[in-house]
Amino acid sequence: MIIYPSLHKPVKVGVTAPSAGLHFDEHSLLERAIYRLKSNGYLVEVGNTCWTQYKAKSAPAKIRASELNAMLADETIQLIFPPWGGELLIEILEYVDFEKLKPKWMIGYSDTSVLLLALTLKTGIATAHGTNLVDLRGEFSDPTTAVWEKVLHTKAGEEIVQYPSEKYQAEWQHQYETDCVFHLTEQTKWKTISNTPMYIRGRLLGGCVDVIRHLVGTPYGDVRQFQKQYIQSEPIIWYFENCQMNVTDLQRSLVQMKLAGWFDHCSGILFGRSAANEPVGDYHILDVYMELAEELNLPIAYDIDCGHMPPQLTFVNGAYAEVRVSNNNGSMVLQKFI
Repeated sequence: MIIYPSLHKPVKVGVTAPSAGLHFDEHSLLERAIYRLKSNGYLVEVGNTCWTQYKAKSAPAKIRASELNAMLADETIQLIFPPWGGELLIEILEYVDFEKLKPKWMIGYSDTSVLLLALTLKTGIATAHGTNLVDLRGEFSDPTTAVWEKVLHTKAGEEIVQYPSEKYQAEWQHQYETDCVFHLTEQTKWKTISNTPMYIRGRLLGGCVDVIRHLVGTPYGDVRQFQKQYIQSEPIIWYFENCQMNVTDLQRSLVQMKLAGWFDHCSGILFGRSAANEPVGDYHILDVYMELAEELNLPIAYDIDCGHMPPQLTFVNGAYAEVRVSNNNGSMVLQKFI
């Protein structure tokens, strides 16, 4: 059975950097995001790892893990919210005390998805793949991003529906921001490989393929055991996003996942928008999607609101979901906390 953490006001948020921290000239990004949280009634405890960045990480692995473990064990902290992702979160997994942590929400994406997926697979505790904290520093959030609060306040036994965004951000423009941080200029359109409506049901799992692929074959990526122990062998809906890989690297990663049994008893796959997916010769991203759909005999949707081309939905790892994708903007994701 999946364990869904609950939030009770006032909510205390623990901010720690299990992957990347912030250089000195970036501190204002996090300071503004913390200000927004406090303005909305949240209590905030900020760890030391957030304010440093050296050798592609916020701190050595054991220090990052120690700060994270302290927040995971702290019963007063209800939500852990890393500032953003990074590169080397996987280094801390062997030092995380999965046996002693208290059920609480954790949210983020990019490299943070390594920790989110590992935590859900090993403990059955639901985790949330959604916005990074620094992306909440604007005067307001766009409607898609803002749903993270409603999702995390959803109680066990309840359900929540999310819909595609109206527009998405085609490229990052860090030199200037809008009032909601992002520059939402391009029309969102979820698509299916078959060009026909898609309806699938199952338990959500996923994250950034670049990094979660490295859980394959480790004690932190045992999908079969998770299905048996926590979801009574219900089918899985995978959601993926690609940050930096070209299409052949993505294909190699998907094949590895298939060989490891990650796609056994799967009801469908959702792929997020990506600024990567660079073709190799005449091999394009749609070739990858179509080959996977044919080989696995599974429905596949793509260009959904997930990943490094904001905004994005908040997907809860472990939650039961019903996903509808059509070509007339009738798409939706229903998540039930059961």
